[in-house]
Amino acid sequence: MSSIEQVNLLQGANSYFGLSQGNCLPLTALPFGLTHWSPQTAEGPWLFDGRARKLQGVRATHQPSPWIGDYGHFVVMAQVGTLRPGNEERASAYRPEQSVFRPDGFAADLIRYDTRLEMTPTERCAVFRFRFPTTDAARVILDPCAGESWVRVEPERNRVVGYTRGKTGGAPDNFACYFVAVFSHPIAGFVTFDGSKKQQAEAEWSGTRAGAAVTFATESDRPVEMQIATSFISIAQAERSLAREVGDDGFEAIRARAQQVWEQALGRITVEGGTETQQRVFASCLYRTLLFPRKWYEYDAEGDPIHFSPYDGQVHAGVLYADNGFWDTYRTVYPLLALLMPEQLSEILEGWTQACREGGWFPQWASPGYRACMVGTHVDAVIADAVVRGVRGFDVERAYEGMRKHALEVGDDAGNYGRIGITDYLKLGYVAARYHESVARSLDYAYDDFCIAQVAEALGKPEDRALFLERARNYAHLYDPAVGFMRARNLDGSWADFREFQWGSPYVEGGPWQSTWAVPHDPAGLIALFGGREAFVAKLERMLTQPPHFDVGVYGFEIHEMTEMACAGFGQYAHSNQPVHHALYLFTAAGRPDRTQYWVHRVLTELYTPDVFPGDEDNGEMSAWYVLSALGIFPLCPGHPSWTLGAPLFNRARIQLPQGKALVIEAERTGANPIYAQRISLNGAEHAALWVDHATLAEGGVLRVTVTDTPTCAPSYPDEALPFSLSTHLLP
Repeated sequence: MSSIEQVNLLQGANSYFGLSQGNCLPLTALPFGLTHWSPQTAEGPWLFDGRARKLQGVRATHQPSPWIGDYGHFVVMAQVGTLRPGNEERASAYRPEQSVFRPDGFAADLIRYDTRLEMTPTERCAVFRFRFPTTDAARVILDPCAGESWVRVEPERNRVVGYTRGKTGGAPDNFACYFVAVFSHPIAGFVTFDGSKKQQAEAEWSGTRAGAAVTFATESDRPVEMQIATSFISIAQAERSLAREVGDDGFEAIRARAQQVWEQALGRITVEGGTETQQRVFASCLYRTLLFPRKWYEYDAEGDPIHFSPYDGQVHAGVLYADNGFWDTYRTVYPLLALLMPEQLSEILEGWTQACREGGWFPQWASPGYRACMVGTHVDAVIADAVVRGVRGFDVERAYEGMRKHALEVGDDAGNYGRIGITDYLKLGYVAARYHESVARSLDYAYDDFCIAQVAEALGKPEDRALFLERARNYAHLYDPAVGFMRARNLDGSWADFREFQWGSPYVEGGPWQSTWAVPHDPAGLIALFGGREAFVAKLERMLTQPPHFDVGVYGFEIHEMTEMACAGFGQYAHSNQPVHHALYLFTAAGRPDRTQYWVHRVLTELYTPDVFPGDEDNGEMSAWYVLSALGIFPLCPGHPSWTLGAPLFNRARIQLPQGKALVIEAERTGANPIYAQRISLNGAEHAALWVDHATLAEGGVLRVTVTDTPTCAPSYPDEALPFSLSTHLLP
């Protein structure tokens, strides 16, 4: 099978408020596309349920997460007979098991209407094909889902144009998603309607959730095609995108093109060996890593990129990206892109830098503009990781100005940008307990300061480098040896109240067991706080093996992450959420790569399946964790140009690198249950270290690992073999 045939778009789709198995939509789109398309079975944030058997239509969606919400969304649906525009009124039975869910296309039989609906995407457009029965009442409905909307039917041009201002935040009042839909058949009749289902047989309607339904006289052997384009700039710009991306091509040509794009994208990494299940999980996860962040730019008449800015409400030249939670994605997605497609990453980083130009600050969580969500300023890690891995082609100096600003100046009290509690942090070296999530913020700020120091060094700013490296040590202020965890402090330096299993403030979406490890930039210093390697390894093992107790704390009820941890069977290791995603690799930093390999293998094989994720799959982060861990390379510290080495899951993986280079990772397996790396060679030479620098991997070659069923007894590993030297620490 080709990779595209192995991808399961339904992986993670069976989720709801109380339990996440991914919180994913089955998205048909091109990589990083401006608009995604998803079947809709319900209204609200959880708009698709794989268990549902009624389809309300196909939704043009920009939702990065159900917790963030959608914007610029509308639904396309086919119907025969009496007009019923409401979501439930128009819904039709369909058979998911007989439907097509692919990155390059979706198709389903609408049983109620004896109609087949198909669609295939471009970056900003899509082409639909409807196979109606012979009738004079075949209908296509365009229904904006929320907010102020406007539509106009132009029967003389066989098209519908309109816009929706629907959004959940992060955009100015003049935001709109415009669309142009052009049909292959003459429009025989039409109505427009509003959210109260009031109808009128006129050309346009403006109001709340204004939509349109157009009818056709059809024959069963002549399908109706609809070309539809989306734009955040104007109807004229949508027309331009439609001409650029679709033109005179029909459904089959666009579908073939979309398939080719995905085959090339997924073909950047090919794997051999492993089980069929593991190959399917790998392909599905690789697909998820290529959806976000979203291209938020279009092309003008001269072919130059332009975009509407959700930060200032104006149209600007250049590229922009949106829909990304840096708190999640910095950990795995961006390091993977730095290896796999650095040119794409360069453009993404220029997009984030442009956001900082337009809004004055980097976004905390971009969807499409500023959103107050999560802690830290982890765009720092995204930029630093790219810089130390040699990615250029974006305005590094301007990016650094934005990083330095939110590390030194007071930002937004609501948390849309900047660092909440920055005054405390600058004065005390930590955020005091008077602020919500104070421990999580303090640890993240220290790590982000380390990242800023790396960019300062690259730009030749020694004073800044020294300042931020010193601040990167601030994590130590919160470690209390009396309890063995990171703990909140008051303004006067006294320890705040502490409960070992309490979730929430002063932590975030976890408690002491999940949050204490958040020092990826100085594992040696963290190990020293715990009393040395042996004590540190024992603490990690205890996290993974003790019962999954939790106290709901400030949440007041059992949030879905608690449920997922309790059901996973990995103790206090909550892989359902990001704070622990680097923790298993800390075993390697402490000289016990065998324990990393044991636990990573268990997570790969027990918590991921072709159908489910172990928790929220946030913008590709959980998928990228699987992809990298299965390859046997992992970025323990984004912002440091290294890859921690492990035991590959597959016998052979080939990674297509830029400029025609390739990295081949081979695993020679012996024994009954080979999960431990015994020997490593790089381009034929023995490689004694447990890490490799990015520049070496980026040159390509052959990384060969001997994998056995016997753990390497490694407490005696010399410091220079470890990912970061314990003799000098990572911090000078």
